[in-house]
Amino acid sequence: MVTDANSEYTSCDNVIRAFSRGQQAIHTYEGHEKNVHLLLPFGEHLISVDEDSTMKIWNKETEELYLEIEFDNAVFQITCLVHPTTYLNKILLGSRQGSLQLWNIKRNTLIHQFEGWGSPITVLEQAPAIDVVALGLEDGRILVHNIKFDENLVSFASDWGPVTAIAFRTDGEPIMVTGSTVGHIAVWNLEERKLQAQMRDAHQGSITGMRFLTAEPILVTNSPDNYLKMWVFDQADGSGRLLRRRCGHSAPPSKMSFYGSDGRNIISAGQDASLKSFSTFHESLNRDFGQAYQNRKQGKRHKKKSSHQKFGPITSLACESTKKSDWDSLAVCHQGSATVTTWDYTRCAAGKHKICPPELEDDLMAQATAVDITACGNFVLIGWSTGHVKLYNIQSGLLRGTYGANKAHSMPVRGVAVDGLNLVTVTASTDKYVRFWHFREKTLLQEVILESAISMMNLHRESQMLALGMDNFSLCIMDVDLRRVVRVFKGHRNAISDMTFSSDARWLISASMDCSIRVWDLPTAKMVDHFLVDAAVTSLAMSPTNAYLATSHVDDLGIYLWSNRTLYCHVTLQPLPTDYEPSVILMPGASLESNSGDEEDQSNTDSGQLPAEYQSPEQIDAKLVTLSILPNSRWQSLTNLDLIKKRNKPKQPPKLPKAAPFFLPVISGLEPSLDIKKDEGSKESKVKFLESLSLASELCQLLAKSAEDDGAGGYVIMEYMMKLNPSAADTEIRSLAPIGGGSHAAMAMFMELLIHRLESNQNFEIVQAYISLFLKIHGDEIASTPSLLEPMEKLLSVQGDSWLRVDGQFNQTMCLINYMKSAVL
Repeated sequence: MVTDANSEYTSCDNVIRAFSRGQQAIHTYEGHEKNVHLLLPFGEHLISVDEDSTMKIWNKETEELYLEIEFDNAVFQITCLVHPTTYLNKILLGSRQGSLQLWNIKRNTLIHQFEGWGSPITVLEQAPAIDVVALGLEDGRILVHNIKFDENLVSFASDWGPVTAIAFRTDGEPIMVTGSTVGHIAVWNLEERKLQAQMRDAHQGSITGMRFLTAEPILVTNSPDNYLKMWVFDQADGSGRLLRRRCGHSAPPSKMSFYGSDGRNIISAGQDASLKSFSTFHESLNRDFGQAYQNRKQGKRHKKKSSHQKFGPITSLACESTKKSDWDSLAVCHQGSATVTTWDYTRCAAGKHKICPPELEDDLMAQATAVDITACGNFVLIGWSTGHVKLYNIQSGLLRGTYGANKAHSMPVRGVAVDGLNLVTVTASTDKYVRFWHFREKTLLQEVILESAISMMNLHRESQMLALGMDNFSLCIMDVDLRRVVRVFKGHRNAISDMTFSSDARWLISASMDCSIRVWDLPTAKMVDHFLVDAAVTSLAMSPTNAYLATSHVDDLGIYLWSNRTLYCHVTLQPLPTDYEPSVILMPGASLESNSGDEEDQSNTDSGQLPAEYQSPEQIDAKLVTLSILPNSRWQSLTNLDLIKKRNKPKQPPKLPKAAPFFLPVISGLEPSLDIKKDEGSKESKVKFLESLSLASELCQLLAKSAEDDGAGGYVIMEYMMKLNPSAADTEIRSLAPIGGGSHAAMAMFMELLIHRLESNQNFEIVQAYISLFLKIHGDEIASTPSLLEPMEKLLSVQGDSWLRVDGQFNQTMCLINYMKSAVL
């Protein structure tokens, strides 16, 4: 990987990609037949060299091939290249044969060939001085060579094997540093021509790159151990001290879990025996806990590596943040060891205790296989391959009890868990037994035997759901309260690698070595999602907020975060058919183009199998009261319009607007003229029909039309009224009276409309508001008109019955709520 001022360039196999800000791939360069191992940005061009020593020069913007030069590996196998400062259009190539060649890439000519030094050249680096470059050889020699006069200025020798990287300080100090394959850094003084200092074990692997920041005594190094370190050179002996570091696992992660309830931190344990915390919020919040040692203090005292050996890879992990500020809050099991180590999350370091029972200290075959920390954060429960299950106080490290007379199981323990109230302890083993124990008395309460051996266990404390992964590739869900199997899921075709619950225990997400990830819906006992990934999942964890799913994969150093789409859009989670064929989903990361359509197809099932989007009916059931979707302000203010108008009455009379100027129509052209033609087609008839002079309002006309159609237009009238604002609705209802242009018949028809809407139980609150406003305005008129009394009595009867039914439901619900709040359960 190389960078310039605008982009980052990476090579993967024989394809080169240019990234913008490390996220979006903006260019792709294809044409090499072998894997590319060297890259060099060169002005407007990019130089690449593959394993066949074929050098290609690309135009960065157009992705076109500018020049191609082929070399014979038997004669000149390119191992490194550099652009000498002030050498226009020229590059310097180093070979495995030990010779150098200076090329002019614009003219495609070889300018000069330098004789070899008897050893392959591994690295070339431009010195701060013009015409001077540094060469690192495979035999450990470092040469500072003047390419203008072809002579060596100074040479050094290192005993650490091949030189892998060279860097020069640019802040005025004559210092050169070199890296080696064993992870050591040598500091050379060019002025005194001697070794200034050594920085041993700077990395755990070969140092592949190093660079000094411009005009600063800060060195940046990287290595295959997945560390990026910054060193500041301010020591008395001229060496550097570690300033900052960014790191990941140097071996694939094996176990991980979200820490805390906010879902912002992931605790990850790797096969490199290290423990790390990764932040989902920002990379600057990542933490490195380091590695656990068997006796680190004694080893430091005697300076013997054999006395503070490292523990093996981490196989099981448990964490609880309740008491993280008081004592250790993490416990892990190590491969091939019966000792469980505790860790302090606040200090980001190994804890005080290394827990191992005395009877297992000398048993080389014993191994801690399962661990769990109680919800209170005070106890750690440990299971061993010998069948022992013991409870320890995590603060003091003292034994608090043993489950069973001697052993809890006759075969290796695969899972241990404690419920949220510290009442029941659950253990599972390969002997097919799931046993429930009394937490404090350590007595057996009940045991359940299953059809197959158990490989792993996961307890969701809030719901008391216990998930068991079986050796026959099936999943069993047990209810801890009922102590019986409630769900069985089958479908995986290989060993189950990990499983996790969603925070509400509605989903169980499982992964297996067949590269599949499945999502099971517990209430319906169906699989609702199924997809494949390129590499098998070794561990997965769901965030407490259900926002992310974190996964780790075989032979992959990274942790991948998957976003939960149900939090951002509507997703139809229908049960998948038994013959469903999953598709391979691309891993999260940078991509060349945003193919939203492809992602949609990958994350969902076939569009032909998905049901149409659910449309809510106008009324779910005729017996249910249905409200309208109008805002409350449309009906709550109907009965108070007089008060609102009085309050909003203007204090001053409206002012007449100033006389506005008028403009005569003008015909455009070279000489503008006035348009004096009359619009003959716009003549209106002077004959007015009597229908247009009618005083009946729109509501009265709709009621009359509905009466002619035997009441079929009731729905149209209600839709019209609901579109009106409060003032317009008040005006329409006032116009029903004879004095407003209506009639007694119109008032009777309006009451029939309200009766019909009450009986249909639709738009309940709007109808109640219209009844209140109608009686307030026309109450006196109805009382003095005998023909309106009969429909009014019917309206009051229907309205009373509907309200009594609703009021009874309200009273019953409130009674139940008050009972649940006050009853002692």
